[in-house]
Amino acid sequence: MRIYKILNNNAVVVKDGGQEKIVMGNGIAFQKRKNDIIPNAKIEKIFTLHGPSSEKFQQLLATLPEKHIELAEQIISYAEGYLQAPLHDHIHIALTDHLSFALERMEQGLTIQNKLLNEIKLLYKKEFEIGLWARQEIKKVLGIEIPLDEVAHIALHIHTAKMGSSSMTETLKQATILRDFIEHVENELQIKIEESSIDYQRLITHLRFALSRIQQGSEFEPMDEEMHELIREKYGKAYQCSKSVVTHLQQEYDITFPSSEIAYISLHLQRLIR
Repeated sequence: MRIYKILNNNAVVVKDGGQEKIVMGNGIAFQKRKNDIIPNAKIEKIFTLHGPSSEKFQQLLATLPEKHIELAEQIISYAEGYLQAPLHDHIHIALTDHLSFALERMEQGLTIQNKLLNEIKLLYKKEFEIGLWARQEIKKVLGIEIPLDEVAHIALHIHTAKMGSSSMTETLKQATILRDFIEHVENELQIKIEESSIDYQRLITHLRFALSRIQQGSEFEPMDEEMHELIREKYGKAYQCSKSVVTHLQQEYDITFPSSEIAYISLHLQRLIR
């Protein structure tokens, strides 16, 4: 393959069969010019992006600090190895762009709070662990210690790049709904939920699967009427709170839970009250 355009020391554009491809490798363009041949031993990654995506990635590679690009690629490679699955090629644009912008903000003393930190940490454990690894790598390379809020942002990018995953919009929507649910329960019951507790984790896990079933149109596990009535009478406070929050979610997000879910959620809330 011959170089068609040099983007930076570690990335070039080639034309293969009339199609533009982005080729990356450590020092792949060092002391090279257009039309020079690329040694196969130098090639680490080849991307075939189309249209605006290709132009966007080329622009990022040509303008962003090389250290930021290298870090993003290291995180992506680590993530694919850790998850033992390939990520969508768009992650190379999304994560690189986000990471560089975040690092520039931090160098200027600016940070952005991630209000969904706890939900992301719980919902996407493996991705969050990858973010923690990235945190260590960034500290080692740049001497910048990113906050856990930023670790959560990296986790979201990794999650949405997994094949078959929901879009970033849908992922954020689910986490937002869960955050809203918890805040509504805390206000209704006048309690502060300990987010490291096993009861909180069980509740979030239950809600996550409930929301997924609603999104997919799947059926819910029914509950015996006598059991439902027993829960309503025995755990009245938790039941009323469950009914209130389910009504709130229906009004705010157009999400309809079946009546059996009100009872199941009541059981989780009762543990939190206790």
